[in-house]
Parts: sequence; C-alpha cells; structure tokens
Amino acid sequence: MQLFYAPDINTLHELPEEEAKHALRVLRLAEGDTIDLTDGKGCFYQAIIRSANPKHCLVDVIARQEQPPLWNFNLHLAVAPTKNIDRMEWLCEKATEIGINQLSFLNCRFSERREIKLPRLEKILVSAMKQSQKATLPQLTATTDFHTFIQQPFHGRRFIAHCHEGEKATLKQTYHPTEAALILIGPEGDFSPEEVSAAIKRGFEPISLGKSRLRTETAALTALHAIHLLNEE
Repeated sequence: MQLFYAPDINTLHELPEEEAKHALRVLRLAEGDTIDLTDGKGCFYQAIIRSANPKHCLVDVIARQEQPPLWNFNLHLAVAPTKNIDRMEWLCEKATEIGINQLSFLNCRFSERREIKLPRLEKILVSAMKQSQKATLPQLTATTDFHTFIQQPFHGRRFIAHCHEGEKATLKQTYHPTEAALILIGPEGDFSPEEVSAAIKRGFEPISLGKSRLRTETAALTALHAIHLLNEE
C-alpha cells in the first residue's frame, strides 16, 4: 500500500505540496484515483483525488480508520548524536520501523556533535512511518543539555546504559513487560562518571547492553529492540 502523509487531513482536505508532487508527477496519479493517507496521529484515511494540481492537490475523504496500538507501552530513547549525521539518520529510520514513541537528543560532556537539525530527521521519520505502514509519527525533540534532561519528569522506568565498571543489570533482568521506559544512550566516549552519578541520583537505573562495546546508534537500537522482544515474551 502506497501511503501518503497529510497531518492536517481532518481540517484541510489537501495533500502537502511534497506529497502531491510525488503522487502526481512520480506515481502519475490523476483525478478520480483513490489514495491511502495517514495523519501521523494514529489514523488511516482513504480519499479520492478531486483536483490533480501538484501545488494544490485536493482530495475527498471517503473513509477513516484508527490503527490499533502496535505496542502497549511508552518507549522513549534519548541519544547523544554522533559526529557522522548519517548514523543518526539511520537510527531514526530503524527506530521508527521497529517502533518508538519519542526520540530525543542529548548534549553530553563527551558529545561529538552539539547541534542537530531536525527537519531532515523529521522527513526520515515520515518516510519510515509510511514504509512500515504505521499511522503514528514518533515525537522528535531537539538537543537538550544532559543535566537539564534528567530533571524532566517521566512516568515509568528510567535507565542509563554505560560502559563504566559497577553493578549493572541487563534489561531482561530488570525490565517488566508493559512498563514505560526511558533509556539514555551516551556518545562514543560514553557518559562521564559525573553524568552517570547524577542520573542515578535522579532515579535512573544503570544497565548493560551486553559484553560487546557498541557504537551509539547500535546501542540505541539494541535497547529499543530488547524492550520490544521482552514485551512479546
């Protein structure tokens, strides 16, 4: 199913210009053709193209259907972005395909990248949402200072994955299915000891993601997938 993203379809029966160009110029759709849409807020729509203009493609909605929740827990990843932005783009794509509620970025002591531009990543999230046939777009939040971030409220389990010595459980040992989870993933140089200590004082639980030392995006995806697998058992 070819899926189009129209976040305002409930109030504006028109495809966004980029989606309209793809539908009309690439896929060669025309007036009278039926298309499938999502608002990124949990619903699918079926519509008929009424006006095939690449800048103002008007549609008539003929059906609306809510997508049942694909998982019954809230999953939030907070990651220190890598110097190579391609690796963060890859993470955004794969995290959306697997399933995530929110993806945030952290500015840590050893961060390689202090700023990250969200518009490009938002496009990748939209593309991955459509490709994986989901009706809900993950929330994406800009880079936040680590110490500011850990002060923010979160209703659920809070974990920090790090490579320092000390007592650490695995997610399998400590996480219980259906629990909301916030997982912090550090930069290539890891979180600093001070950051780990500050997070633990704020109620974050230190965890291990295995015996191998993982790259940032690999660690993030490993944690994400582990939570989904534990909820399927």
